[in-house]
Amino acid sequence: MNDGHNPGAPIVSLKGLKRSFEQGGHRIDVLRDVNLDIMPGEIVALLGPSGSGKSTLLQAVGLLEGGFEGSITIAGSQAEHLAGDDRTALRRDHLGFVYQFHHLLPDFDARENVIMPQMIRGTPRADCEARADSLLTSLGLGARLTHRPSQLSGGEQQRVAVARALANRPTMVLADEPTGNLDEKTSDTVLAQFLSLVRGEGSAALVATHNERLAARMDRVVRLKDGVLV
Repeated sequence: MNDGHNPGAPIVSLKGLKRSFEQGGHRIDVLRDVNLDIMPGEIVALLGPSGSGKSTLLQAVGLLEGGFEGSITIAGSQAEHLAGDDRTALRRDHLGFVYQFHHLLPDFDARENVIMPQMIRGTPRADCEARADSLLTSLGLGARLTHRPSQLSGGEQQRVAVARALANRPTMVLADEPTGNLDEKTSDTVLAQFLSLVRGEGSAALVATHNERLAARMDRVVRLKDGVLV
């Protein structure tokens, strides 16, 4: 996909982003006039308590649902105007996702879980395998390539999810509480490996968390309170 993105411009730019829901006859404003620029290679922590709108904001940037007002620009493309195949292509070519729960395919081993998104993109099988092995080995899973998720610890499963998110060399990684399901020691290890790998790949990242200590390890912290960045 040739997007013509200017390397000196933000990889993600949100202007006047709003999202509201109707519940019980009342309007609930989840996001209210959010403005945010993320530069190429920048890792930004999105800090806020549960219910502050972090996941909704990530869904907006990830083009995972509609109903938003405002402007979403990703890699130079006005994403809010895209539909169907163009929207899917932008997400496939530029975005990677890591969630609190790993969502690995249980019937496939670690390597196959990282190969899968590359195959969907049309990458030759041999290149997919080499990329998967490289990413998983860099995350300390070189001896676990052929283990299925049920044979891996929680931390190992989440490292596979990180490798999967980076498999197609995304320009932007979106992570929603990526260590929220892990104990503190494992959380620290996985986050350190995640940050090191994202920086090594040259990707940008927006990482939603409620953990001040983890947020402090990123390049910049933005805070979401009552649907507004403060």
